[in-house]
Amino acid sequence: MDPERAHHLAFGAIRATARVPGVRDAVAGVLARREPSLRTRVLGIDLSGPFVLAAGFDKNAEGIDGLAMLGFDAVEIGTVTGEPQPGNPGPRLFRLPQDRALVNRMGFNNDGSAAVAARLSTRRPLLRVPVGVNIGKTKVVPEEEAVADYVLSAGRLAPHADYLVVNVSSPNTPGLRDLQSVERLRPLLTAVREAADRATASTGRRVPLLVKIAPDLSDEDIDAVADLAVELGLDGIIATNTTIGRRGLRTDPATVEEMGAGGLSGAPLRERSLAVLRRLHRRVGDRTVLVSAGGVETAEDVWERILAGASLVQGYSAFVYRGPAWPRGIHRGLARLLAASPHQSLADAVGAEHRKVDTP
Repeated sequence: MDPERAHHLAFGAIRATARVPGVRDAVAGVLARREPSLRTRVLGIDLSGPFVLAAGFDKNAEGIDGLAMLGFDAVEIGTVTGEPQPGNPGPRLFRLPQDRALVNRMGFNNDGSAAVAARLSTRRPLLRVPVGVNIGKTKVVPEEEAVADYVLSAGRLAPHADYLVVNVSSPNTPGLRDLQSVERLRPLLTAVREAADRATASTGRRVPLLVKIAPDLSDEDIDAVADLAVELGLDGIIATNTTIGRRGLRTDPATVEEMGAGGLSGAPLRERSLAVLRRLHRRVGDRTVLVSAGGVETAEDVWERILAGASLVQGYSAFVYRGPAWPRGIHRGLARLLAASPHQSLADAVGAEHRKVDTP
């Protein structure tokens, strides 16, 4: 089956199940069972655990309750753009089963920030779960007007977000990754921060702001983003988005070539995303929250990211291959790993790998 069609059918089934109270509660009772030892507080938010569904699965905030029912500790929606857009022409999503990976060039297909904000404002949660909102640039907006486009979305969506993410790292919107340069990123993040603060001023609530970066940045550029995050008092960095690279794949090269352009996600991204996380943690320490994404499949992967400095860990591509019980398996395995470790809590474990190395 075409992967995008399969996604819509599966997501539709998740949403439908969540609308039936008895069935929803039964499924949640099994898959969303909580492990008390995994409770954590990150970005000022209380979470039942550190495992978050990455942006891209629920682009329009249509199935948050269903995803909470499956056991994710938080759900990041989006990417949402200032204006609605259909995204790139299909086919635009491809599976690489031999590599447990995906290639996508979706192009931020979404209903636009006004529609998504309206949906969030009228949402009556059936299952409570923190909701992150990931925002990006509308494709038709010129690069010189990108800041205004992000500001528009931030103003609309910040009041409904537990945290806000500025996505400047998707390879599927022309010119977007150019915004990762510090010279362009500084005014963008400053403007989004101000817009979010204005939007929530009446509530007295400050929405945490994060930036999502690409794995393809040079080490020098990663250091520059890390330094900027500390300089601006940014709440966090998500590392990483998909890669434009195709190295080391088991899938036949001709098949990969036929898929065309797009971002590669899943298991092949594991080593690079982990390396970026470790570099960021060496640079920022405990001054900025780090969220790790890319190539996360197992509880051992999540634990490795936590020891390397991640306070939260995001997954998406493995959901396609491991199915709806995936979050529950992560939680059970992670609780066992924590119990077998010398750490008293998840917060105590964050960055332990580096503390051990740095201790004389």
